[in-house]
Amino acid sequence: MESSWLETHWARPLYLAFAFCLALGLLQAAKLYLRRQRLLRDLRDFPMPPVHWFHGHQKVFRDDDFDKIGEIVEKYPRAFPCWVGRFQVFFYIYDPDYAKIFLSRTDPKSQYLHKFLIPSIGKGLINLEGPKWFQHRRLLTPGFHFNILKTYVDIMICSVNIMLDKWEKLCGTQDTSIEVSDHIHLMALDTIMKCAFSQETNCQINSTHDAYVKATFEISRILYYRTYNFLYHHDMIFKLSPLSRRLEKLNQVVHRYTENIIQQRKKSISAEMNQDNIQKRKYQDFLDIVLSAQAKDEEIFSDTDIRSEVNTFMFAGHDTTASSLTWLLYCLAQYPEHQDRCREEIRAILGDGSSINWDQLAEMSYTMMCIKEMLRIISPLPAISRELSQPLTFPDGCSVPAGMTVVLSIWGLHHNPTVWKNPKVFDPLRFSPENSDQRHPHAFLPFSAGPRNCIGQQFAIVELKVAIALILLRFKVSLDRTKPVAFMNRIVLKPKHGLYLHLTKLPEC
Repeated sequence: MESSWLETHWARPLYLAFAFCLALGLLQAAKLYLRRQRLLRDLRDFPMPPVHWFHGHQKVFRDDDFDKIGEIVEKYPRAFPCWVGRFQVFFYIYDPDYAKIFLSRTDPKSQYLHKFLIPSIGKGLINLEGPKWFQHRRLLTPGFHFNILKTYVDIMICSVNIMLDKWEKLCGTQDTSIEVSDHIHLMALDTIMKCAFSQETNCQINSTHDAYVKATFEISRILYYRTYNFLYHHDMIFKLSPLSRRLEKLNQVVHRYTENIIQQRKKSISAEMNQDNIQKRKYQDFLDIVLSAQAKDEEIFSDTDIRSEVNTFMFAGHDTTASSLTWLLYCLAQYPEHQDRCREEIRAILGDGSSINWDQLAEMSYTMMCIKEMLRIISPLPAISRELSQPLTFPDGCSVPAGMTVVLSIWGLHHNPTVWKNPKVFDPLRFSPENSDQRHPHAFLPFSAGPRNCIGQQFAIVELKVAIALILLRFKVSLDRTKPVAFMNRIVLKPKHGLYLHLTKLPEC
């Protein structure tokens, strides 16, 4: 039976559409094949671990297998290409000479993690590039001057003591094991709110603030997972996933929280004071500085810019400091001889700790060595990344092409056996003055280095000193061996199942 005229003419467009789609698919496959061959050719000077045919090396990083990463660093002591899928490579470096060259440049942040961060925190100091980044950095730097940090010490003391009073109530007179990382995150949030935004939130007692802390934690988890799952690099695929819908809800929680902070301050300023009165206050906090900058020039700091910087400082500021204090307690609980020596030093300087001043913090030399060793052996921020705008040639003559995403593995650098002797051993004396003078200047980079180093690093160190001093004066801490600690990389390194410590109340001096 002959086909009808309609059937014949409908078939032709379908055939053409099929042929067109097939041609596009073949073209895309050819482009991907050529991309892979080009990457293999460009990176032929760098050996790498065995790679899975489909997902590459991403399983190592997605499963938080830090022992495996340590083995890779030992076998490939300078760098290695990390394949995420078959067609994308992150080039990992962890050699101090490589790091020096890498950090001396002004390449933009990588398009992956930092692009994925924008819906959550906006374009603040972490994500900005070029002249606008320079303007923001220059305007915000005075907020971390030593004279301002000195005024924060009493505020930090108050926040830490609230947490310690909670611990005393939980422990009573018994040697009790409690999960401390959640308490520490709330304490760090309380400190940021008081220091940077002059807000009394009572967030360590009022559970309504828990949603913000939990939202930042889960956002970090989703973003890290997306970075190391090559399928989710494509916006369309990610938007079809349940993770995308979950991330949108979490972003709303974070944005409402920070917007409330900004609006409350604006109302306070308009109702109670003018710009001159702000200058007469004891100090300008972080929010004062950005609002003052907007008042002078809205092109430099728009409302969107303010939201982005507040989000950035809130998100990064409380999370990294809280994780650092958590890991410092873990290290001192694991090595009681160093804990005792820190306590002796702190008692000799502070007495009962009823008051702490700036100069006393500077005297805590052994405690500071322990802080640095913690930042080395458990780097709270395990890596930073850039996308090369030009080819990068290393001191040994090897090079990688423009467009490559280069990841400086701070964890790998700090555990590199060619850089550190017995890198897995907790040894604060590595940071004694005589040993520090012998170390490569780019062997220890917990806060990065160069023009884009961490703007808040001194704030974090001061908070760590205050917190650990007050904790050790009131408690002896030891690990709960029934609940072992596992690492979990969520942009910031965290304990996977929390940190459970035995807290023994010490007699008052």
